[in-house]
Amino acid sequence: MITYFYWGCVIALIMIAMFVIGGKLANWKMAFIAAAIIVLAGWAAYYFHFQQIFVKRYGGVMSVTVPNGLQHIAATWKDENLWIENYDPEKNVCYFEEYSKRNVLEGRVSIKNCNPIALGNGAAGRNSAPAIKPETTKAPAATLPQSPPVSAY
Repeated sequence: MITYFYWGCVIALIMIAMFVIGGKLANWKMAFIAAAIIVLAGWAAYYFHFQQIFVKRYGGVMSVTVPNGLQHIAATWKDENLWIENYDPEKNVCYFEEYSKRNVLEGRVSIKNCNPIALGNGAAGRNSAPAIKPETTKAPAATLPQSPPVSAY
């Protein structure tokens, strides 16, 4: 929600600049230049500074795409940075990738012979079935003893 509020404020600033500079001062060239500067400054501030802050602290909106051929395992926050763990089943390698507040990939850790248990590839080996199977039968429902009806005088 805060992300939408932020962009609403940027759009409001653009409209104010267009109204004041273009409408009141009758200088439309400067109004469009001011609007372009506001758009660029708003985009840069959001993309390089505010995006992860909004997502972590205030429930903002952010998208990260898992690269082709990898399987997503987990994501976590360390301070203001997002760490994402992906698994490459062809190479049997897990990757931890750090996305900094400036939205620039800053770190990458590779774990060889990973065999993530969360994907069912744990100690049993690759391409094995998960250790825990869902139960297919239902247990009979427990019944409580019935108490005799109470009469009131």
